[in-house]
Amino acid sequence: MGKRTQALTKEFDALKLHTLAAGAAVVKKCATAKFDETIELHVHLGVDPKQSDQQVRGTVNLPHGIGKTKKVAVVAKGDKQRDAQAAGADIVGAEDLIDQISKGMLDFEVLVSTPDMMKDLAKLGKVLGPKGLMPNPKSGTVTMDIGKAVKELKAGRVEYKVDEFGNIHCPVGKASFEAAKIAGNAKAVLEAIIKARPSSAKGIYMQSVTLSSTMGPGIKLDPNEKH
Repeated sequence: MGKRTQALTKEFDALKLHTLAAGAAVVKKCATAKFDETIELHVHLGVDPKQSDQQVRGTVNLPHGIGKTKKVAVVAKGDKQRDAQAAGADIVGAEDLIDQISKGMLDFEVLVSTPDMMKDLAKLGKVLGPKGLMPNPKSGTVTMDIGKAVKELKAGRVEYKVDEFGNIHCPVGKASFEAAKIAGNAKAVLEAIIKARPSSAKGIYMQSVTLSSTMGPGIKLDPNEKH
């Protein structure tokens, strides 16, 4: 643990389970880097990710945005291209865009597609898959309602997904946000995760919840706090 982190841990009780409001205030206080740190929510769930019926995944619209606008690319044809452009998509195309991506053009953060284009996009699995850019119905990036998807992504829609260790890591804002907005975004994510609890999950579902900034220590939250 570096001197900076050691000094920060003296600012709060590292073992205490904070309320969401108190934890947001502490994580903001501990974000002392020279850049606007990202605030992340980390949740450990009592699920077995190896079981297909215990996957926890979805999207949530953050009420206070994410602090930056994502660069969104859309693969679609005809009217859906116009919908994408009207909603603010950064890159729009069909076979021409798929061809550019196959040649290494990955100048975007999210890729959205209409269902009819997925057959051609599937061929780029080796390119898009490792970077987490392959559109997926579960993340709301394969849809006929292209305009709505683009608007929500631009406004601050984020995806949460349990990893192989039963953890979810999800951004909930920036250190420059007011503590109340950090808490509000985190609450929205927690509510979505609780709602997504698999019926086959046994025992304690929400086992631990932590807030942290890019360079700051983890602030433990009370996993039993009602949201």
